[in-house]
Amino acid sequence: MARAAEETILCVDLGGTKTLLELSSVGAVAPRFERRYLAADHAGFIEMLRHFVDEFARETGTLPRIAAGCLCVAGPIEGDRVRVTQLPWEFGADAVAAEFGIGRLRLVNDFEACAHGIDVLQAGDLLTLQSGRADPRGHRVVLGAGTGLGVAYSIWTGHGRRAIAGEGGHAGFAPRDELQCELWRDVHAQAGYVSCEHLLSGAGIERIYGFLQRRAGGSTSSPGGAQRIAESGLSGEPLAAAALALFASIFGAVAGDHALGAMTRGGVYLAGGIAPKVLPHAGAAQFIEAFRAKGVHQPLMDGFPVHVVLNERLGLMGARRMAGELIQVKLP
Repeated sequence: MARAAEETILCVDLGGTKTLLELSSVGAVAPRFERRYLAADHAGFIEMLRHFVDEFARETGTLPRIAAGCLCVAGPIEGDRVRVTQLPWEFGADAVAAEFGIGRLRLVNDFEACAHGIDVLQAGDLLTLQSGRADPRGHRVVLGAGTGLGVAYSIWTGHGRRAIAGEGGHAGFAPRDELQCELWRDVHAQAGYVSCEHLLSGAGIERIYGFLQRRAGGSTSSPGGAQRIAESGLSGEPLAAAALALFASIFGAVAGDHALGAMTRGGVYLAGGIAPKVLPHAGAAQFIEAFRAKGVHQPLMDGFPVHVVLNERLGLMGARRMAGELIQVKLP
């Protein structure tokens, strides 16, 4: 039987497609044990976490003694429970804590954790699309397109920062020109309500590509997965490249709306799985053009810093800080 381990901190970043998990010794700089799992390989979160704990025990010869943890999840938090937006998974923090003997456990929206993680980023973790005029005490917004579209704000209160998360990715999509109006009608015919997430996500890239394909009179068969479309677009295939450019333009307009909504002079941060793969190579000009195109407020938009977060561990970074607060340990 495995012997008892030293006290650890559990951090989890649970998305609609993949989940990152780590265990760190209390006060340690680097994770002691980490794994990346696909949701499709597991029946539910508790089963996934049990698999993670079992792997830790086999590799280290110890059972983890978890003093505190933070679960950041892609879905709305209601009390101590969450239903994952893109998965048929629902669970409560109390049940997880009881199952695994966790001393104190916090359950938060994944982009709330991302907002907490911004201050931990290093210079090499960011690609700046627009320098703007950064205000260190200005509000911030973090947006991330991946399986869905996440949005959270980091609000300066005068005594520090407070992260505010919601379901901003499900706000309605507002077309900017005739092509986007056609796209809205195309998606509306299939889905009814057209949210920003319908277009700013992996499935959104597929929808945009399929729309352009049909508009050009091409095949109506499935265009293939988002990753394949992105790879084709980055290698110069015209239709896929047009899909990425349209995606970037829509993303820029939506990011600009959120920047205006909270006057985010502290910066706009683009996280998630898609932006760091696409915007450093294609679509950056279309993104910034649409971001700035806010009529009389274009000069204002020029002042907002815009960064792409290249580090996929942003959510875990925030989760570590939030878990440390539970036991009054400052974690990096």
